Amino acid sequence: MTYPVTQQSHISEAVGRRSGIQALKDSAIAVLLVGAAALAVSLLALPVAHAQTREVRIGYQKYGTLIILKARGTLEKRLAPLGVSVKWAEFAFGPPLLEAINVGSIDYGTVGEAPPIFALSAGADLVYVANEPPALTAEGILVRKGSPLKTPADLKGKKVAVAKGSNANYLLVKVLEKAGLKWTDIQPVYLAPADARAAFETGAIDAWSIWDPFLAAGQTQIGAQVIADATGVANNYQYFLASRSYAQKNPEIIKAIVEETARIDDWGGKNKKEVGAFLAKEVGLDAATAELAASRLAYGIKPISAEVLADQQRVADTFYEFRLIPKKVTVNDAVFKPAP
Repeated sequence: MTYPVTQQSHISEAVGRRSGIQALKDSAIAVLLVGAAALAVSLLALPVAHAQTREVRIGYQKYGTLIILKARGTLEKRLAPLGVSVKWAEFAFGPPLLEAINVGSIDYGTVGEAPPIFALSAGADLVYVANEPPALTAEGILVRKGSPLKTPADLKGKKVAVAKGSNANYLLVKVLEKAGLKWTDIQPVYLAPADARAAFETGAIDAWSIWDPFLAAGQTQIGAQVIADATGVANNYQYFLASRSYAQKNPEIIKAIVEETARIDDWGGKNKKEVGAFLAKEVGLDAATAELAASRLAYGIKPISAEVLADQQRVADTFYEFRLIPKKVTVNDAVFKPAP
């Protein structure tokens, strides 16, 4: 059928409009499809890019079971399904480690029996999580080979190096007390382990109160003699502590760390020679030093008990009595108590 020219023009315009509308619809659908595809790709990428959204930062020293836990990587495997990564930080001794927890640089770590008392007295918001058993021979007071100093009583008037606030600080206090000496009867020289070793070898100090593996290194490498250890004067517990806020917010992570440490402890207690070989490799110790230090480690992490708390309270009271800390500390206030 043939339409008039005017009508044909109207029909053409209508067809054109319909074609334009369809084109717009097709374009919109295409945009939606491209957008949906891009969204799908981005969603698929999310588990890979953002799987690890949390982190636990752990402080360790060149001794003990945490360094074995670090090297074995079992904690990382345990925490990976929770989307938690692990970052490790090494410290020379306990007080700087606890200060790092206090200022928020790390979340968790292990130290001897004295550092928590100094930290708590300074206002640090820390909590005790667990402890390892007494290690009575893993700390001691060294004198040089051939020294005329034979007993703790001989330390009167002498220069004795010690890391302030360390477990060896408490050991020295108690050894002097047992020998009938006061803190003021000696000349304490506060030095970090590396500096104390140098001063000890050059004769700038007369004795050195120290822990393993530095104690073992002094014995095996330069023939130093132990005139006293913790037997009968201190328990030398090893403590695991955390930032209170971190522990309260992440109890499942704290639980996982303790459980994985317990597995390492169980293996270590049954394989002390292997632990020695492991420490030699990881820490860079000679075999004799590493084996001696490993033989004196205490294995078997446990929850904080009333008996252990009482011992820590005695440490706190002793330091306050000697005016080595500015205020009294109530240890029971710093025990981690996860919510039910």
